[in-house]
Amino acid sequence: MNKNVFNNLSYGVYIVSCKNGDKFTGCTVNSIMQVTSSPATIALSLNKDNYTRLCIEEHEMFAVSILSVQSNPLSIGTFGFRTGKDFDKFSVIEHSFYHDMPVIKDACGYLICKIKDKIETSSHILFLADVLEGDLLNSEIPMTYSYYHNVIKGKSPKNAPTYIE
Repeated sequence: MNKNVFNNLSYGVYIVSCKNGDKFTGCTVNSIMQVTSSPATIALSLNKDNYTRLCIEEHEMFAVSILSVQSNPLSIGTFGFRTGKDFDKFSVIEHSFYHDMPVIKDACGYLICKIKDKIETSSHILFLADVLEGDLLNSEIPMTYSYYHNVIKGKSPKNAPTYIE
């Protein structure tokens, strides 16, 4: 199978954030999808080895910052290629709080979510989550995963569901 065919699926680029004890952590993801609009439900896929996944399971809530084509690519690298175990990612990225969850300032929208259920695969956890709150922050065009790869020339970290060796 030619795994590059997955690059033709439509994805966005997001920063998922959550509590980390009395601090916050997060990671860059592209595997989020709307499941239903009523009740508002999304699915999020995270690698089992991902530190943010552990924190989400502990606190059962997370925020999604929807990145735009105008968002600073530094956010993608900060949240995508470093672990929150060793580094406070929010110390270098501007953010605001909604429902006590951090959202990247230059995002074009956000969602605040509460875990409803989870499904385990061999390497990833698929979270189903109720959307408690969400809003548009500006009218910028959301960044797609294709834009990230073809225009920004971004890479996928090993823990990403879409990583191809």
